[in-house]
Amino acid sequence: MKIKSFFIVAFLSLVFFNCKKEEEAPAVELITVEEMDSLLEMRKVRLIDVRTPGEYSEGYIEGAENIDFNADNFEELIGKVDKTKPVIIYCRSGGRSKKCSEYMKKAGFVKIYDLDGGLTEWKSKQKKIIK
Repeated sequence: MKIKSFFIVAFLSLVFFNCKKEEEAPAVELITVEEMDSLLEMRKVRLIDVRTPGEYSEGYIEGAENIDFNADNFEELIGKVDKTKPVIIYCRSGGRSKKCSEYMKKAGFVKIYDLDGGLTEWKSKQKKIIK
């Protein structure tokens, strides 16, 4: 009987701890232009453009701040962003933002949204760009 109780406790412990780890893991969610529009309307997310300053100066999404993923001081700059608040990241087409979202996930950001297709997709939907 003691062995059966031991296995039940061990099983429940494994289930509890595994579920807890999944809940605590930061999520990266690939979002569409339409989903991003909805998130921006709620104004409860921070928008970050991870392209180079040169690319950013050619046009960016309103409200976006530029933190160049390839910059030498990227880790320092992204470290100043509040990890407890949701953030949307984008680049030109999605490659850098994917790498950035993985970095941010490991760094402990709570909720990361990644714009699928990046600025290219945003433009294809005739969305506003600031120059």
